[in-house]
Amino acid sequence: MSRLDKLSRSQQRDAAREKAREIREQHKKAEKARQFGFAGGIVAAILILGGLIGWAVVTAGPTEIAKPTNMSYDNGIRIGKNLEAFTATNKPTTEDVPVISVYIDYQCPFCANFENFNAPLISSKVAAGEWIIEYHPISFLDGGGSPNEFSSRAANAAVCVAEFSPNQFMAMNNKIFTSQPPEATAGPEDNELVSLAESVGVSNLDKIRSCIKNKAFDKWIGDTTSDTLGAVAPGTELVVDSTPFVVLNGMRYSGSAEEMANPARFEQWVTSVWAQK
Repeated sequence: MSRLDKLSRSQQRDAAREKAREIREQHKKAEKARQFGFAGGIVAAILILGGLIGWAVVTAGPTEIAKPTNMSYDNGIRIGKNLEAFTATNKPTTEDVPVISVYIDYQCPFCANFENFNAPLISSKVAAGEWIIEYHPISFLDGGGSPNEFSSRAANAAVCVAEFSPNQFMAMNNKIFTSQPPEATAGPEDNELVSLAESVGVSNLDKIRSCIKNKAFDKWIGDTTSDTLGAVAPGTELVVDSTPFVVLNGMRYSGSAEEMANPARFEQWVTSVWAQK
């Protein structure tokens, strides 16, 4: 029996919070370092270009978008009937159905394991209006597991699609996970992420291309990750301490890698939890 098994539920929760806090602090340090490097690049550009004209060129473009408008459910996007996104002007599902929240990191192999095996079931149930899925992309696996920062770049690409072609978010989400690079290897570059978006039939491709290449939502993703890891998931008493973090009605779906990749088990869990509401 492990030390964790010997701990009380309260102690386990405290341990999970501490672990998530450490991850969050590491992410903040990395984000500060990246911002410092970016700021240094801007200063150099100003010196070279000679003032305000250079500054205007560097700061113009899609980076002016501070917050994505369609990630409006506690920094997540909801997908409903016909795989359409919930937006300010569209509410595709009106029935009282399960709303399943999923916190993901696109470099996380356990997330890919869950998503790749359960995607057909989830897509079918959501398309039929029987479930609503709510995705919360976060990014904390850049570094040793992703030499070219696939975690944050893929999250940005997904949010770009959510912003400019929200009804293709589900398809883009699935494409990214099926294209996930092995840990400690380089993943798809920005041009390939644009190609993934094009392959799922997005609208506003030019805006999405610019958004991906300019990393328009990079800071928002960093801030969201820092605010999410180690915090209690909205509407629950559960601390978001890892990914995939799958929750319905305040209850978390968990299990071994094999169990998490079992669609029949997942469907049974959703049905059981929903019946207890």
